[in-house]
Amino acid sequence: MPDSPSAPLSEFDLIRRFFTRPVHKAALGVGDDCALIEGRPGHQLAISTDMLVSGRHFFPDVPPRSLGHKALAVNLSDLAAMGAEPRAFTLALALPEADPHWLGELAAGMLALADDHGCELIGGDTTRGPLTLSITVFGDVPPRQALRRDAARPGDDIWISGTLGDARLALGDCRGEWLLPEPDFTIIRPRMDTPTPRVALGLALRGIAHAALDISDGLIGDLGHILARSAVGAIVDVDSLPRSEILGAQPLDRQHECVLAGGDDYELCFTAPAGAREAIAAIGRQLGLPVTRAGTITAEPGLRIVDRDGNPCAFAGAGFDHFAAP
Repeated sequence: MPDSPSAPLSEFDLIRRFFTRPVHKAALGVGDDCALIEGRPGHQLAISTDMLVSGRHFFPDVPPRSLGHKALAVNLSDLAAMGAEPRAFTLALALPEADPHWLGELAAGMLALADDHGCELIGGDTTRGPLTLSITVFGDVPPRQALRRDAARPGDDIWISGTLGDARLALGDCRGEWLLPEPDFTIIRPRMDTPTPRVALGLALRGIAHAALDISDGLIGDLGHILARSAVGAIVDVDSLPRSEILGAQPLDRQHECVLAGGDDYELCFTAPAGAREAIAAIGRQLGLPVTRAGTITAEPGLRIVDRDGNPCAFAGAGFDHFAAP
């Protein structure tokens, strides 16, 4: 007998109704004590986990379809940063209550993005508690082709995909830090709520880029991870950092705050030798995705931010930190 829309959902009803689907890439999916994934010959398994907590990573009133999209997108972005092809994911979900309409919308947003990338939901867990989503994603990457953080080399160009700062600009409006005119806010809010994981770019950069990561906590903080892991430094031209027309119309100090320290962009920052410039530009054209050269890796440690004339740019901000930020 079909579930009544108003009938209380048990844990297993919830899983069966909203999150159980046939699997094709995995050997065994939802419904057993463990999922089974067979190793793909000639590939390594890339694995990443991200958690989204209500009030910390998203506003409690965010539309559930957008939340479902974002919860998976931020994980797919990690695979993109490694040059890994999405394969499967698990979902752990804590809910204050099991609302069928809300769950249907959440599942629709999440599974539509999963289908776009051929990424199967193969298991997870549910419980009652403060709204929290935790996803573990699995992807395939050939040995020695993963885009790691420790592979940047002096002389490499620093590249940025897409544009930076719109998610932070939208967040500032939501927090009341500034007020954006309509329709500007409506245009940029999807950059915060429904980011686009750059999976196709990550795959195309295999064998071309040296190091890469996705920009989730702000360029300064995230690029700093590459510099630390690779034992190198960098010079970044703040005027070259790509930004939308909407952000570009804001006061300069706000622009710098958003492009340098704003999080939730989920664009890729990657390094590559100067000889790869035309190949990278061709990839951008093929994907219809802007890619911008915005700096250089140096042998001298430290991060220097300069303007287009090479003058030092004073900026006191930092990337997002879950325990240092208010």
